[in-house]
Amino acid sequence: MKKDSEWTFIDLKRGKELMKKDSEWTFIGLKRAAAECDGSLPCCKTAILGDSATQHLAVAVRGYLFRKGVPTAVYEAEYDSVMQETIDAGSGLYRFCPDFILLYLCTEKLYQKFCKTPEERRARFAEEAFGEIAGYWNAIFAHTRAKIVQYNFIERDDGVFGSYALKTETSFLSQLKKLNRLLEEGCRAQKDVYVCDLNGLAAYYGYRNFHSEALYDVATMPIYTEFVPQAAKRAGDIILALRGKGKKCVVLDLDNTLWGGVVGDDGLEGIQLGELGAGRAFVRFQRWLKELSSRGIILCVCSKNEEKAAKQPFEEHPDMVLRLSDIAVFVANWEDKAQNIRHILRQLNIGADSVVFLDDNPFERDFVRAAVPDVTVPDLPQDPSEYVRYLQELNLFETASLSAEDRRRNAQYREEAARAESAQRYTTLDEFLADLHMTVDCSPFRPFQYPRIAQLSQRSNQFNLRTVRYTEAEIAQIASDKNYLTLQFSMQDRFGDCGLVSVVILKKEGDALFVDTWLMSCRVLKRTLEEFVVNTIVRTARAHGFRRIVGEYLPTAKNKMVEKIYPAFGFAAAGGNRFVLEADRYIPKKTFIAECANDHKTQ
Repeated sequence: MKKDSEWTFIDLKRGKELMKKDSEWTFIGLKRAAAECDGSLPCCKTAILGDSATQHLAVAVRGYLFRKGVPTAVYEAEYDSVMQETIDAGSGLYRFCPDFILLYLCTEKLYQKFCKTPEERRARFAEEAFGEIAGYWNAIFAHTRAKIVQYNFIERDDGVFGSYALKTETSFLSQLKKLNRLLEEGCRAQKDVYVCDLNGLAAYYGYRNFHSEALYDVATMPIYTEFVPQAAKRAGDIILALRGKGKKCVVLDLDNTLWGGVVGDDGLEGIQLGELGAGRAFVRFQRWLKELSSRGIILCVCSKNEEKAAKQPFEEHPDMVLRLSDIAVFVANWEDKAQNIRHILRQLNIGADSVVFLDDNPFERDFVRAAVPDVTVPDLPQDPSEYVRYLQELNLFETASLSAEDRRRNAQYREEAARAESAQRYTTLDEFLADLHMTVDCSPFRPFQYPRIAQLSQRSNQFNLRTVRYTEAEIAQIASDKNYLTLQFSMQDRFGDCGLVSVVILKKEGDALFVDTWLMSCRVLKRTLEEFVVNTIVRTARAHGFRRIVGEYLPTAKNKMVEKIYPAFGFAAAGGNRFVLEADRYIPKKTFIAECANDHKTQ
């Protein structure tokens, strides 16, 4: 039998492939980035608590977030002081006032506790360990509104039972698996806890490559330094998603990207799909894209092709997984792809930084990078069999929420394209708006809407007056708090259901209502919904006896479009970024929207 060193396969080599492509993403590169984050910039605050050495993880998290445009201050707790930090109300953790707390409890420390647990209690070890972790969560929530990112446990076998470990509840491996399941269930119950899948990373790269017993014995470091950036990235991606920096859209090339060959030259019968050539790889890639679409990622096409030929596989090829109904915007012509991507952005009314462009051609990728630099353009492997693996490694589509409306997102954008096409047939905007037959359901927040409302607060950047991010748990708390009034607006028209498109949170402050949050989906701009919302805010203020409405505009890099919206509706400047409107003096604005009758008006 060969020596063990020859049986490590190529996991370590593959694990470093992604990091080798750009030295900025190695540990040294992230360390340099962390040093560049000098603390003078506005930043989020992240605390890291662990029962092992976390200094490299702290550096990598700070560097990764800085490279992603989120300057971050990091508080690293003392070694193995999780209990003291979370229980003590005067601890450094709570004085730091973190926005996010990363909890990293390693498998090795857990094994030491397991070995000390009496035999008769080992079948309950997972429940007891989870109870301890849930205690940390509860202590944190009693002292702070921080969101918790909880690393799960790497599932390693201690070799005591062999494969029988999966059959007996008293084995360490069995309890580890059970504990990870309890963490998953716990984070569903605790809406402000998010599990970071460290176990998945270790399984992908191979435990022997991910962990060194010698390094742990010498420095209590559970992860090789080379893989710390990957652990930092996974947690950092959750933080980015919670801060509204997730990806919303994939723009796809066609020839040699969605299928093998060139449909214009090879014809429908000649392209590689299904059993032909590399056809299985392309089918698998399409199947993965279909899954992305089903959870709310918008799919678009941008191809240099004759439109009729480009659409033919979607309409006629039996092995196509994606169909035209899965594509929100379909652009096939001979214009340059950067110009076409800008057209798609205008159609969808989304920012370039929320888009991923996938193309097999290096020239097209470089051209789009140079012309539309905010678009993410991965270097797809030459072998289509590697497409899915490579994109999974990048973890570009991290999300912190999932709502029922995500299932309809592509349909909603197709309907929006139909509206845009219909608008061209009218001589005036008023004629078009009147013929849309728009109706709005307006009501206080309802429990089934909490995921979508939280999602809008996390993702809306352009029409967002204060850009305050809320989690589902925080939305639920606000909805039940008598100090707040809440309004949601769901729109429909003759083309279809636009879904929940605007959110308003009003805070009671004496004789005034303060507009804590006003955000809208950019899909419905310029349809007089803005007027409808302000009319409703004023009507709500009057109904509850409030004389004044106070608005605030907090500028960000993306919300300049609403910089002057309060003055446009008659609000007077009140110093700083605040504006005041006397409710009794407001004259309702004209809209083309009718309000639906419903039974949810009271609050």
